[in-house]
Amino acid sequence: MNKNFSDRKYIIGAIFVVIAFIYIARLFYVQVINHEYRLLSYSNVRRNIQLYPARGLIYDRDGELIVSNEIGYDLMVTPRQVKSFDTSQLCLLLGIDTTDVISRIKKATKYSPYKASLFEGQISKKTNGYLQEKLFEFPGFFVRPRAVRKYNSNCASHVLGYVGEVNQSHLDKDKYYRAGDYVGKMGLERFYEKSLRGEKGLAVKMFDVHNREKGSFEDGSFDKIPVSGEEMIVTLDIELQLFAESLMKGKRGSIVAIEPETGEILVLVSKPDYDANLLIGRERSKNYRSLSKDTLKPLFNRAVSARYPPGSTFKMMTALIAMQEGVLRPTTEYSCQGKSSRPIRCTHDHKTPLNMSEAIEMSCNPYFWNVYESIMKNPKYNNIYLAYNSWRNHVLSFGVGENFDTDIFGQRRGNVPSTNYFDRYYRKNHWNALTTRSLSIGQGEIEFSPLQLASYCATIANRGWYYPPHLLKKMQSDTILAPEKRVTTIDKKYFESVIDGMALVYSADHGTARYYNLDTLQMCGKTGTSQNPHGEDHSVFVCFAPRDNPKIAVAAVIENAGYGSVWAAPIATLVAQKYLLDSLPESWYLNKMLTEYPK
Repeated sequence: MNKNFSDRKYIIGAIFVVIAFIYIARLFYVQVINHEYRLLSYSNVRRNIQLYPARGLIYDRDGELIVSNEIGYDLMVTPRQVKSFDTSQLCLLLGIDTTDVISRIKKATKYSPYKASLFEGQISKKTNGYLQEKLFEFPGFFVRPRAVRKYNSNCASHVLGYVGEVNQSHLDKDKYYRAGDYVGKMGLERFYEKSLRGEKGLAVKMFDVHNREKGSFEDGSFDKIPVSGEEMIVTLDIELQLFAESLMKGKRGSIVAIEPETGEILVLVSKPDYDANLLIGRERSKNYRSLSKDTLKPLFNRAVSARYPPGSTFKMMTALIAMQEGVLRPTTEYSCQGKSSRPIRCTHDHKTPLNMSEAIEMSCNPYFWNVYESIMKNPKYNNIYLAYNSWRNHVLSFGVGENFDTDIFGQRRGNVPSTNYFDRYYRKNHWNALTTRSLSIGQGEIEFSPLQLASYCATIANRGWYYPPHLLKKMQSDTILAPEKRVTTIDKKYFESVIDGMALVYSADHGTARYYNLDTLQMCGKTGTSQNPHGEDHSVFVCFAPRDNPKIAVAAVIENAGYGSVWAAPIATLVAQKYLLDSLPESWYLNKMLTEYPK
């Protein structure tokens, strides 16, 4: 009897042990082994919400806010939490179709079924209001507020750039980003992305079964406050930028203005352009496709990526190299037979013979052909290769044959042809000064971008040195972009006589920019006509002012506009005058540039 009772006691105890083991094993399975189930049940009450920082503000050199932020809303989805819902109602709220819903959930699932992904970006406040009332009907969906970009001045779009959704390349290269994040795509937004983006934060929130927020998890002890991106002061003068853009209305081309003393870019215009605000919000993709297909190429930054023969603006370079090489003096004279001159004809008849300054004033082609020939036949060199390489090295010392190692996005190198190029084109030892004569007047194979033209002009204004052009003035962290000063191979003493000729361009009776001269401001400049094999020649002009202690250097290229004196000269001159004078006087050419267009 006692033995049977004892046996039953052990049996009952064993049953309790087995039951306890089953419960413990099941609990272990649910909480540890079955990771998927654990995540699903856990996220029903707690959700990690990524907090995005405000992107860094951007100010112009005078403190005017040109890029700011405003509140936007993103609809997010966590695929593993999605249950059956009224697809048609969500489509109606967002203005999408059922196919979009299915493909977006599939895309989010592929990225991660357990992590929140962007479903619909930058929805309006009105749509967000409707969603908040209905969100409990869409399990797995939630709205995340975030700062979105606002471009206040509607100008300088090529300089500032824009932001857009990250692609797979961004995700692979930088673990900071997750699907649906935004990143700088062009311009300063891209170049200074890591400084502007800030640091993400985290909010751990509790939600009920109806997808309604119930507050912070453990009183926010796991939360992390986001850190805003750095504020930035750029070198642009936004008032001058707006004025320059108004002069380019209805035209194709670019304007670049630089402060010679620092290399700071005051103006960078490329026309046609685009409104950066078009690349924000839900219509961004549609607008980008439209801009990409536009035959006028508004997304193409002509100021830094287009290349043109510098034309007669290059004649100062020819003169400077010749003086440095000892084959030219300011008093050296050459004759000109006008349009009957050979092997390079002149564009017009004028006094003859001319000295160097007069040749710059008159833009005499035969004069600079003779100067170039004297460089290539310099007695101190044994052959054309040595003479040409010496000439080319002088040209490259102005920084025109390379990209500037600064913060200017999308640069394209200039072209100063090497001896290897001519060997391929003419065969080795089968070319000479005559076959390369177009280089003497800035035509043929030589090409500069408008940015390089402006820097070249600033270098002349500085009498032989320059700072590489740049756009950052100061970051919030006190970071200042300070490029290294560059000095050309031309001695300072040779620049003054060239500048004499540039001053005559404005002040002399036959100066090609004499119609735009103001007695109150001494300016120096040079017209150019850039040959274009595809149509009407391009109008080119460079100038700086004032002559002594220059404050601004400008280059303007107006495509298919003909002579440099007609369009580029008045436009560049007006930009310089606007910057330097308290008020811009009324003039016939101001009205013409604002209201008329090249034919």
